[in-house]
Parts: sequence; C-alpha cells; structure tokens
Amino acid sequence: MSLKPVVTAALAGLAVAAYAPAPAAAQTLRVLDQTTSGDLQVPMNRAVVVESDEPFAELSIANPEIADISTLSDRTIYVLGRAPGRTTLTLLNAEGRLITNVEVQVTPDVGEFKERLRQILPGEPIEVRTANDGIVLSGTVSSIVALERALDLAQRYAPERVSNLMTVGGTQQVMLKVRFAEMQRSVSKALSGSLALGGTVGGGDGQVALFGGTGALANASGSLGNGPVTPRTDANGQVGIGFSAGDLEFAVLLEALESKGVLRTLAEPNLTALSGQEASFLAGGEYPIPVVGDEGSISVEYKPFGVELTFVPRVVDGDRINLEMAAAVSGIDNSVVVQNEGFSVNGFRRRETTTTVEMRDGESFAIAGLLQDDFQDLSGQVPWLGDIPVLGALFRSAEYERQQSELVVIVTPHLVSPVRGEALALPTDRVVPPTEQELFLYGRTVGGGRSLPGAAGEVAKQDFSGSYGYVME
Repeated sequence: MSLKPVVTAALAGLAVAAYAPAPAAAQTLRVLDQTTSGDLQVPMNRAVVVESDEPFAELSIANPEIADISTLSDRTIYVLGRAPGRTTLTLLNAEGRLITNVEVQVTPDVGEFKERLRQILPGEPIEVRTANDGIVLSGTVSSIVALERALDLAQRYAPERVSNLMTVGGTQQVMLKVRFAEMQRSVSKALSGSLALGGTVGGGDGQVALFGGTGALANASGSLGNGPVTPRTDANGQVGIGFSAGDLEFAVLLEALESKGVLRTLAEPNLTALSGQEASFLAGGEYPIPVVGDEGSISVEYKPFGVELTFVPRVVDGDRINLEMAAAVSGIDNSVVVQNEGFSVNGFRRRETTTTVEMRDGESFAIAGLLQDDFQDLSGQVPWLGDIPVLGALFRSAEYERQQSELVVIVTPHLVSPVRGEALALPTDRVVPPTEQELFLYGRTVGGGRSLPGAAGEVAKQDFSGSYGYVME
C-alpha cells in the first residue's frame, strides 16, 4: 500500500483546519462570590450565557416578560432577551444563601440595525447607541432625506423609542425671492346725442308753450347756451348746435367720452428662514373696521392688506428645496362701500395662492397666474326714434367699457449663508445728506464726494446689480 495518498490527504486536512474560521466565542458573564464582573447586556431575541464560579441550587428572574432563563448546568445559565427593559436575576446556593444579584438589561438588537443602516445609507456617519429600552441616533448627515430614512428604519427596531440627536450638515438657510407682477388696462368709450325743442306758438291769450328733448336736454328750458345745452361733466368732447326761428328754439348736442388707463404693480419681497421653520412677511398696512358688540359697544378690528407672504422651506437633499408657501396681494377697493351704524367701510380686492413646490437652488417657478378680461357694452335710445337711420343717432347713447388684468407670481429660492455685517450694503448707503452749501447754493438734494467708512463704503461704490437684492438709483 502506497503512503503517498495518505500523506496528501493528511496535508490537505491540516490546510483546511488551518484556514477554517474559529467558532465565535459566546458572550458570557462571570459570576464570582457575592459579585459579578458587570451588568448583563442582552439583545432582544438573543441569548447570553452566565457562568458562576460557585454552584447554584436555585435561581429566579424578577420579570419573566423581559428575560427568560434556563439552566444548562449547576454553574451555567442561559438568558434570553424577550422585551426591552431592566430586571434582576437572583442566584442562591444549596444552603439558601445569596450568591449574587445580576442586573439584566434587555436592549433592542442594534447589531442588525447597524448593518441595515450601512446598507441603506452608505457613507453616512451615523452613530447608534442604546439608552434604557430605546435607540439613540447621533452624528451629522448630508441631507434631511438621509435623516428621515434613518429615523424610519430605527422605528422598525424600537417603535416610539427613538431619540434623534442627528444634525444636517451643509447650508440650511433659504432666502425666498418672490416677484408679484400685475398689469391692469382699462378702456371706456361713450357717445350720446341730445335734441331739444322749446318755444311758444301763437300770441296773446291763445299762445301754446312747446317743450321736448332727449338725453342731456330732457329738462332743458330757456335759450341756447343757458339751458337747453347741458353737457355731461365727464365728457371729453361736446359739439352743440342751436338756432331759433321766432319764438321757437332748437338745439342739438353730441357728446363723446374716451378714456384709457394702465396700472403697473411690481413687488419683490425677499425673506430668509431656517429649513423647516415658518417665516412671514407683510408690506402694506392695516385697515380699521368698526365692529358692533352685543351690547351696542363699538370696537375696532384691523384687517391687514398689501403684499403678504408666508412660507416654510425644507432643504431635502443637497440643493433641492421643498417650499410650502402662501402668497397674497390685497388692496382697498373704493368701488365697494358698506354702510353700518353710521360708519362707511370699504371692500377689499384680494388675489392669493397656496401651494407646495420643489426646485433647486436658483431655479424659478411661476406658481400662480391670473388673466381676467371684463367687457361691458350698453346702449340706450328713445323708442322708435332711435331706430331712424342717421337721424336716430340723436336719440341714442352707447357706452363701451373693457378692463383687463394680468397677475403673475414667480418664486426663486436661494441657499444662503451669513456674512460679516460690515460687508453688507444698504440702500441708504449710497445716499448722503447734502451740506448746506450743496442744498442752498447748488440745489442738490443728495450730497456727493463723500463715502462711508469701512467695508460697507467699498461695497456701496460697486455696481450692486445682482440677481437678487435692492438697488436705489
């Protein structure tokens, strides 16, 4: 029989034995006489072995719902964690003498949690600790998304027992630039004709008075230029013709009105807030409104109006920003008046929007737009007479009115960081009060030739026309 196969098999067996992983050492707790080597930490749903130098005859656990125990020998105890909490394990010898009390603390199994955390959020320096029966997370994460994912995963292992001590790194302050741009256009035209006839027919006791008219001359009497021609006060052009034949007077009046108006409104409020915190802005005023109480007493309430802005920014990942915002533009409407208890209260025009959008740093969104076109056409005439061709224009009046309004709201978020106060320039830094010589001798309302000291003066000298900010020309 050859020894070569035997030697080869033996060497192969030694190699396998040399590279085979050694069995993991069991987590144990040494129990000495009247003392222990430390508290027993038991992960939930895991087991720990307790070894005693002195044989025990009896053992008990204070709360079996927290930890379960079984004996492997007269010196070895098997402890299984069942629920997070603290309890006491008591060991007695054969004479009934107390060997020791072991403090058993059952904690959530953070070993598996740490492994899952590294798989889901690789590269995030999150530290995991146990505290009492919960999990404590600490460290600095890169974004709010990573923070929310870590908290959600921790809730799977310790529901309602997660303490968050993590912070989010990077810039977490958001400046929101909002532009309210509104254009209002109005056109109105009116054309009306009036005709009057007056006088007497006959003489002496048999005379008969004649009077008639339309439009602005309906109540005319007297002579042309004193009574029959009464133009409208808002008319931009009038043409009147009148003549008399004996005792008869005849007058014709044509009135024309045309008006055009344009209103431009532009507001650019800028507001900065910390990620997750609400910020509000109001540029306008407060309108007093009298309110009658139950016993007849009158109190005053104030209603804000102007440009209003409320928003909550959230930096979710890097430069991605979630915005929850409400914006409104309101003003006093003089065309609506309410009379109550001797007080006159005006109505309000209000355009508002509430929305949630998400964009990156420096990107813009048109979150709201309004295009409104109101048209009104009115025609009045004397029955039958207004239908006469050509001549019927003297018995008709026509009015035309059209109003258009266009409103756009655009938002742009920016991630910002604070700077030293000396480097910030204000709109007033460029305006220097004039000296008496400059004011009275040269008529200047703004002084020149002087600059502010420090960094603010240097910044004020620059052409401060950035993508956002304010400039006073």
